[in-house]
Amino acid sequence: MLPLERKQKIEELIIERKTIKISQLSEEMGVSEMTIHRDIKPLIAEGMITKTFGGITLAAEQGKKSEETDTCDFCAGELTERLIYRIFLKGNKTMTACCAHCGVLKHRELKSDVTQAICRDFLLQTTISANQAWYVIDSSLPVGCCKPQVLTFEAEEYANRFVTGFGGKVYRFEDTLDIIYERMQQS
Repeated sequence: MLPLERKQKIEELIIERKTIKISQLSEEMGVSEMTIHRDIKPLIAEGMITKTFGGITLAAEQGKKSEETDTCDFCAGELTERLIYRIFLKGNKTMTACCAHCGVLKHRELKSDVTQAICRDFLLQTTISANQAWYVIDSSLPVGCCKPQVLTFEAEEYANRFVTGFGGKVYRFEDTLDIIYERMQQS
């Protein structure tokens, strides 16, 4: 199969399945995972897909470039890729938050309509599932976003090491949803 044919097949599969693992694509197309990584680069650049940990996710309805603005859908603050939190909703709609603070508040608000949420590991800058992430609240490292500050980590070990140096407390996803909501109700 030629690269152009693989790209078209990947487009078809991602529109159909919404998310897919790199290993599945590799197996289905009979090529290495490295080849799949090369094949998806243009799709990422076009805004059709988003790279996730071990796979890809459809980034916008029907593979068309997202109509996202450069502001947070929760607080209207400026978006920065380092802290961004994306929520995928039923009907192929996407909401984008400037940080995990806004992301978890919006996620909690829309919980029944959320199909998936992704964010960035604060240290590694890899895309991770928000539901599987570890959250550090109240670290002393100012990152210039919403308060109380919430940072995301792929592994509990990384979050705990970060807390050793910069303070804060580590929480799982479900706890973070409630803690941030309660803090905002108190302020």
